[in-house]
Amino acid sequence: MTTQVQLLSRAMQMLEATQWQSSEEITALQRRKLVVLARHCEMHSPQFRARLQAAGLTAGDLSTPDRFARLPVLSRRELQQATDLFCTAIPQAHLPTYETRTSGSTGEPVLVRRTAYSELDWLATTMREHLWHNRDFLAPFCAIRANISKLTKLENWGAPAALLRPTGPALGIPITASIEDQIAQIGAFLPKTLLIYPSNLAALAQHCAANGVHIPSLREILTIGETLSPDVRAQAEGVFGAEVSDMYSSQEAGNIAMQCASSDLYHVMAENLIVEVLTEDGHRAGDGETGRVVLTDLNNFATPLIRYDIGDYAQAGPPCSCGRGLPTLKRILGRQRNLILMPDGSRHWPLVGFHKFRALAPVVQYQMVQEGRARILLKLVTERPLATGEENNLIAHVQTSLGHPFEIRLAYFDGRIPAGANGKFEEFVSLVR
Repeated sequence: MTTQVQLLSRAMQMLEATQWQSSEEITALQRRKLVVLARHCEMHSPQFRARLQAAGLTAGDLSTPDRFARLPVLSRRELQQATDLFCTAIPQAHLPTYETRTSGSTGEPVLVRRTAYSELDWLATTMREHLWHNRDFLAPFCAIRANISKLTKLENWGAPAALLRPTGPALGIPITASIEDQIAQIGAFLPKTLLIYPSNLAALAQHCAANGVHIPSLREILTIGETLSPDVRAQAEGVFGAEVSDMYSSQEAGNIAMQCASSDLYHVMAENLIVEVLTEDGHRAGDGETGRVVLTDLNNFATPLIRYDIGDYAQAGPPCSCGRGLPTLKRILGRQRNLILMPDGSRHWPLVGFHKFRALAPVVQYQMVQEGRARILLKLVTERPLATGEENNLIAHVQTSLGHPFEIRLAYFDGRIPAGANGKFEEFVSLVR
């Protein structure tokens, strides 16, 4: 048995035990882990140490809820612009580190350092979700997502499932494939489980419903990466006759919350994260109240994501009828994106190439609005006016990333690009029917 398998097996055993603890016991576990993390970050992260000092706090103070709430939240903009945030020393058992970049729901690219320990959390909670929903590991599994560059067939599901169980084959479909091609590949592979983004799922369901296409093998659909609306859930379940479950995650913090198999509530991965839902006045939201999501990653000793405002909104939830002590969310309201309409009439997820934006120009925030089949408005907030060469390089990079030489018009904004009428921000909006 390899070290990774041993560590993952041990993590799974711990998660199985802690999920049945009372909410009070889980909260006490979080507070103990928080103090250990905060003391490490106070010593090794100048930015975090300054945050504590400005609030008149020490790391030990964060063990009490009222003092923890006195620590100002860390905004995406502050995370983006901090030059002394990362910890200068990391526990040996957490190494190695790696970097992840994300634009989140607000279109503000950020860089976060994570550790092997963080990756173990991601694998363990992903496996937890499979087990909660009693997935058939021996059946074919299909995934359609942005990090798949070409059609890929595998002998097993890959990590974490294949590390712990025998599994059936897997198929990876690039999200840039046309909806028609995606359906053809799914129909030929006959998966029982499909992992997909909600907007992509909506397009698949609409096409299948309009064209009388059936995928009888499909029994489970797992949605990730975007907000899953009740309409999309109902439509997909009606068209495919499959159960739809949803996961809420981020590149910065891994798996945040996942839908319970016994209810529509999302259980927070509270062994790894403290998730606050804060109202506009900064208070904790009550059952059914909406607020902004503020995260504390209890296991990231490389980047102090402590009271980090991720830019999403959610509804706080009540205790779940399943008996787990893990806190819940009722709905995830952030991260809505649209499909791009290509000049040939096909639609797919827009890969905009945001990972390289700041290497080409000092982009603070962006938003793309597709105004016509061949026209895109690129809204920008930048640290300074861009030179003509920077503009041209940015436009060329976006055209290459999108896979077509769209006519791209730039528009600049001061401070922040305005949110939509519903108060939400979408980094890609298609106005084309």
